[in-house]
Amino acid sequence: MNSADHPVLVVGAGPAGLVAALTLVQNGIPVRIIDKDPNPRIGQRGPTIWPRSLELFNFLNVPEVNNLGKQIPVIRLYKPGTLEPLKDYPLAPHMEPTPAVPFHIPKMIGQQLLDVVLRRHLEKFYCSVEMNTELSSFKQSEEGIAATFDTKWMIGADGAKGVVRKQLGLTFLGETRDDFCIITGDIRLKGVGLDRVFLLSRLGDVFTIHRLMLRPTDEIGEDGWHFFISDRELELMKTIQSEELIFASIASFIPTEITFNKLVWRVDPFVAGAISVLVNKFGEDRVFVMGGVWFYLGVCSCADGSRRCCTGLNSGVQDAKLALVEKGLADKSLLKTYSAERLPVISEMIEMTTSILNQTLITGELRLHNPTVFMLGVNCRFSSIVLDEFATPIEGKPVNAYGVFDEGHLEAGDRAPDAPNVLQVGRGESDVKTLFGLYKPWCHTVLVFAPSLSDATSILGALEAFDRRVVRKAVVLPSSTPVAPVVSPCADVVLIDEGGYAYTAYFVEANQTKVFVIRPDGVIGAIVHGEEGVQKYFSNIFLDL
Repeated sequence: MNSADHPVLVVGAGPAGLVAALTLVQNGIPVRIIDKDPNPRIGQRGPTIWPRSLELFNFLNVPEVNNLGKQIPVIRLYKPGTLEPLKDYPLAPHMEPTPAVPFHIPKMIGQQLLDVVLRRHLEKFYCSVEMNTELSSFKQSEEGIAATFDTKWMIGADGAKGVVRKQLGLTFLGETRDDFCIITGDIRLKGVGLDRVFLLSRLGDVFTIHRLMLRPTDEIGEDGWHFFISDRELELMKTIQSEELIFASIASFIPTEITFNKLVWRVDPFVAGAISVLVNKFGEDRVFVMGGVWFYLGVCSCADGSRRCCTGLNSGVQDAKLALVEKGLADKSLLKTYSAERLPVISEMIEMTTSILNQTLITGELRLHNPTVFMLGVNCRFSSIVLDEFATPIEGKPVNAYGVFDEGHLEAGDRAPDAPNVLQVGRGESDVKTLFGLYKPWCHTVLVFAPSLSDATSILGALEAFDRRVVRKAVVLPSSTPVAPVVSPCADVVLIDEGGYAYTAYFVEANQTKVFVIRPDGVIGAIVHGEEGVQKYFSNIFLDL
């Protein structure tokens, strides 16, 4: 492989690797993606996709995840040894839809289907996964990376046990535990009286947490289920290895006639807390890792959805930064901010999911009623490259990276809200109806809120030097603006906030001029008064400013 033809090598073709590759090719960077397995992986493998991840898939123009994903079913607990319902309760908290949050319902989609969707989008850019291709070792230099083939940059998405993490010498942080173990997989079975509307939880002794949970999923078949068997006794669980013993274990929980069809996929028994840890950094020189965290939560892989969002899908900003460096638009030092921005988020995520696991072990019930699991509050307000001229600095303010979502407050480093019912006027892109329709993973979007187009002129002029392929300019006018053809030689898009949702979500008065820079990952990079603030922000991103 010539490094000039494919400057980035992605090792590992799970969701994190596929998203990295897709983000890079959308940025115009050719990618080679390899996976050591001879065939694509099968199985559900952590199917929960939280709202923030759905937003990121929307930015990547992958609507199938939301369209094909199913809502998380209600959990139904049964009395031990019976098919008599004990109680029903929702797994995730309810969130009312708002104009600023178009994706407010978590969805479930198995990794097997998700991988297929992502591969198809990747193939639109003439990039296909090379299966049965393993990275054995690599060596870095200032010019690039020598592996089995030469490449300039490498992203390791090959998991906690992968070659990339090991050879970089990245250590794991966090404590381990050995008092709770799990077998999980996919199975096809039918049972008299089994309800496919609910996520079925059948308990043995609450104090031993000997438990079966079945989630119906038509992705496997009309008789398909994603199963979890959990217990405190690892040695006992290790004996449940063969298909027949798994069948027998599941049948022992359910007092009805069960007909087994097929064990589709399963993992070996593992200790739930033993790998609930994270790497101490996410890269070194020209090599970066994704994922870095693996945490199965008791009887449901909802925490794996959190891991996927934090370290996989949100890594789009890392790929955008890498694209800027590869294009010669940004200094290599920009890449150091990836670890600085991601580590606090993932550390707090582990604390939250560990707390949920501990509570599950105490009560015997899995509840994710803390709204932080939606991940809409994840932020990087603490980052050295965000700029907020409206926020008052507080010395010693504690970092709250995982965040608490609050639509009543907005700072640089927060997720950028959506706003529907915006009307595009004049020339520019067609069919822009929401602010999310503007945000793309290959460029910064500058939103200039101004009372009139003339009030935005000087700010737009200051942005003329930037390549439109990496910085796009949009003017947002208040709802009182007369609808008429608008010609702006400087703005890429001019919008009228007909519904008033944009001005409300971004806390802008109708007579105020306020500028927001939206990063390629949908995070607000800057909130500033005008052109000086915009220049100051971009001076930390681009070269020669």
